Amino acid sequence: MSEVDAKRKVNKQPNKQPMPTQDPQVRIKNFSEVALGYTEEDAVIEAERCLSCKKSPCRQGCPVEIDIPAFIERIRERDFAGAIAKIKEKNNLPAICGRVCPQEAQCEKYCLVGKKKEPVAIGRLERFVADYEMARGEGTIQKPASPTGKKVAIIGSGPAGLTAAADLCMMGHDVTVFEALHTPGGVLVYGIPEFRLPKDIVRREIANIEKMGVKIRTNMVIGKVLTVDELLQSGYDAVFIGTGAGLPYFMNIPGENSNGVYSANEFLTRSNLMKAYRFPEYITPIVTGKRVAVIGAGNVAMDAARTALRLGAEESYIVYRRSEKEMPARKEEIEHAHEEGVKFHLLTSPVEILADEEGKVRGMTCLRYELGEPDESGRRSPIPIKGSEFFMEVDTVVMAIGQGPNPLVPETTPDLELNRRGNIVADETGKTSKPGVFAGGDIVTGAATVILAMGAGKKAARAINDYLATL
Repeated sequence: MSEVDAKRKVNKQPNKQPMPTQDPQVRIKNFSEVALGYTEEDAVIEAERCLSCKKSPCRQGCPVEIDIPAFIERIRERDFAGAIAKIKEKNNLPAICGRVCPQEAQCEKYCLVGKKKEPVAIGRLERFVADYEMARGEGTIQKPASPTGKKVAIIGSGPAGLTAAADLCMMGHDVTVFEALHTPGGVLVYGIPEFRLPKDIVRREIANIEKMGVKIRTNMVIGKVLTVDELLQSGYDAVFIGTGAGLPYFMNIPGENSNGVYSANEFLTRSNLMKAYRFPEYITPIVTGKRVAVIGAGNVAMDAARTALRLGAEESYIVYRRSEKEMPARKEEIEHAHEEGVKFHLLTSPVEILADEEGKVRGMTCLRYELGEPDESGRRSPIPIKGSEFFMEVDTVVMAIGQGPNPLVPETTPDLELNRRGNIVADETGKTSKPGVFAGGDIVTGAATVILAMGAGKKAARAINDYLATL
């Protein structure tokens, strides 16, 4: 199709093809995926909105460097196998990225169609071709380069670790991933709910990486079973640390140690990884109560609030000290939360959690806020309104105000430079202060997105490859 024809299509289709979803009143009673995916016709119609720009500005917003116009062109031609093959030249987790990446703040942000109309639904198209391939059992497994004889240890099997492992394997290196939990996937399996990212999808993507030749060892807590130094001394030529941000933050307010107060990490890990939502088939306990308050307004907070409804809560609240405009969660996640009946208490924050005589949460004393000038993050700073305290009746509180770096590997690697927050200091290639040791993802940047972690893993893989060539 010529560029002129494509522009005509854009004029006819100003908006993205809608994503089919489960009805909100049905989906709050199950953990099945909310978004149902495009049909072939949906995908082709959406692909025809792409202008096939020569300069491809969308590519500058993709941390894993996918040739976006090229894969969309193949969809337009109904060459769906060719489309997924093009994506997999750069990204080994397409079905995951198509579901959880914040495309609106990345590739779609730069889409020229989006200057006057809605941008092309790049993420939805990526998901479509990944699902198309999976549905037909036609996994595209790339063939690695000839063996180099070099060994690399990857610590952590989250998005950064998996991406680094796959890329290094393709370069011909012998790669082993060490995962502390009993299941690989990191935040993909313990943090993101089934209704947003089905775990069968994660298992299939990881299985494809294993088929390439990557070895994954679970129940290996590096920092306890082995240290980074011991890995280097036992034959590994380089180590990549991708252990993420698994240390939950709390508010340090009175009553925070009451029964019924969870970190979002614990709440979601119990539900997702430990399958509490399938109790009593899985015997992981999780108590939600009737009224659940989730403190925070990022994607993790939305996940927790929506999970609470599915676990049987009668009321689920987002409690956030700014307005909806400042919420860091994806627009789609906020919309889905509204549709499902999550209630938003904005410009509000707890100052004390109150418990009954048995130590169980019975409510929170909250304070109302107004917005002042923007802070260093660009969001307007919340200012407490004096005398605005009020009581909020809840029986479960989930703290979703962020996570810090997992401290175990840094604490057992004394010559690894850290910043004041405990994150590993690394340059833009992932190189750390310790020779042969690289790091990327949330352990370096602090809690961020899946795709940014993958981008860091990709950059580090190139740097590791260059380093190994000097040995």
